[in-house]
Amino acid sequence: MKTVFLFISILFSTSIVYAQGFLKTSGTKIVNGKGENVLLRGFGLGGWMLQEGYMLRVFREAQQHKIRARAELLIGPEKTQEFYDAWLKNHTTRADIDAMKAWGFNSVRLPMHFNLYTLPVDQEPVAGQNTWLEKGFAITDSLLAWCKANQMYLILDLHAAPGGQGNDLNISDRDGTKPSLWESEAHQKKTIALWRKLAERYKDEPWIGAYDLINEPNWGFGDLQNDKNGLKEKENIPLKNLMVAITKAIREVDQQHIIIIEGNGWGNNYNGILPPWDKNMVLSFHKYWNYNNDASIAHILKFREQYQVPVWLGETGENSNVWFTEAIRLLEKNNIGWAWWPLKKLGSNNPLEVPVNADYQAVVDYWNDPKKEKPDADKAYRGLMELANSTRFDKNIYHKDVVDAMIRQPFSRETQPFAKNLIVDKAVITAVNYDLGINGEAYYDMDTANYRVSDPKKNTGGNKGRGYRNDGVDIGKDDSYYVSDIEAGEWLQYTIEVAQKGTYKLQLLVSSEHANGKIAILLDGKSAANELAVPAGKWQTIDSDGITLSKGKHKLRVLAGSGGFNLKEIRFSK
Repeated sequence: MKTVFLFISILFSTSIVYAQGFLKTSGTKIVNGKGENVLLRGFGLGGWMLQEGYMLRVFREAQQHKIRARAELLIGPEKTQEFYDAWLKNHTTRADIDAMKAWGFNSVRLPMHFNLYTLPVDQEPVAGQNTWLEKGFAITDSLLAWCKANQMYLILDLHAAPGGQGNDLNISDRDGTKPSLWESEAHQKKTIALWRKLAERYKDEPWIGAYDLINEPNWGFGDLQNDKNGLKEKENIPLKNLMVAITKAIREVDQQHIIIIEGNGWGNNYNGILPPWDKNMVLSFHKYWNYNNDASIAHILKFREQYQVPVWLGETGENSNVWFTEAIRLLEKNNIGWAWWPLKKLGSNNPLEVPVNADYQAVVDYWNDPKKEKPDADKAYRGLMELANSTRFDKNIYHKDVVDAMIRQPFSRETQPFAKNLIVDKAVITAVNYDLGINGEAYYDMDTANYRVSDPKKNTGGNKGRGYRNDGVDIGKDDSYYVSDIEAGEWLQYTIEVAQKGTYKLQLLVSSEHANGKIAILLDGKSAANELAVPAGKWQTIDSDGITLSKGKHKLRVLAGSGGFNLKEIRFSK
């Protein structure tokens, strides 16, 4: 009986997995096999197959091949290989994909490094032939299995093409001393062959959502000296020709899957590339550090209507929660799916943060500044291996505020508690645990996001401390986190739950360089105490009047009448 039940369960689950069919285009929409509109909400797995230096806090000689070479100088080739094996094993696992599904995402973009699938041209034993490496395909197979189990679409993205596709060297791990993708016919042939191989392998997989042919090409075909990243390119003939050739190779073995193309100049310059040449094609664009208004997406909407083709935001992120919420609200209002960047790295403006250990920090300090002390081999090995192990999901720091800003906040003004603030006889609220919600509802901050592309003066990016949370609120750290640089008019809201009615003494733990800060306390929208003056000095408590609290939930706000101070704790005593 158990065997019969198991067979029925497998049959039922399989029917669910395959019920939606292949994604395809229908006019300006992406639809599933039932013809239903599919809005892709996903993350790019940046840093997994291809390390970009900034994700590791490496800012000098930051291409992956240079990072690897420098690691070999510190710990030797064998231990460096051990580090990279551990990195690939730990960085993305089934737990990451399960979590993404639970949070509300439905797709994954895999940034692929070609060298995990095939040898570089100059390492081929026989010139002009392709040696296929099982490692990259095996990793992709595992990721696909995890996505299928969660009914999530997997989009294959060639992030590092043979030779490298641009003059932004880090994003494609390009060696600038060698011919680029655009300067070598052999690199182009290998790129075409790789896509044909991938399509042949995955042609029958409906949970492969699409093939994203070349990530962020950035090359000045017409005037390389003055337009090295192709922002002003008018024709883009080599780029179009290569993408057409890749499309032809894919269609020789796979008629099912969507093909995604990207323009020059990091994905947005489509001069000379359109109209589309395939009936199942999507236009990708990338969006960073600009305003989230209609004008910011007008160019891609124009192409969508003109050519009746779907568009997709293939990469965006690296900003504050405020920017994330604004962008997603704008995109989904216009039925544009998206893939954020990245899921995890060393830093807090993504759902998962990879923690930094002291030994690795010593390695990074030396790499970024050779004048710093060179760590010995044992210390460097410990630091690198601990870092590789810390990329694992259960070692990551989860930033629920980022996920909330992406999934709930674009469509809700409601606030939710960040932490359970239960007020009994005594209680301490940590200041950085203000409510979850949009700016103006859960908190109010003057400087909320980085808009440097639209306005170079607006490049501060919200949280100056870059830690703990990713809202506009500035957060500093000494022995613990605190809200810093509070300006006049800014405020923080806390949902509190009072266990017993009573009058409570309220103390605020503050610090300030100047004695000019003023704080007002509001309870459920009404003034609850006299204004408090913030004295100059290191951390010290200031006392409010007694506050009468009824049993139940309340909204407590701490408002800066004048600023220039820091806040660490709010203390209650009955």
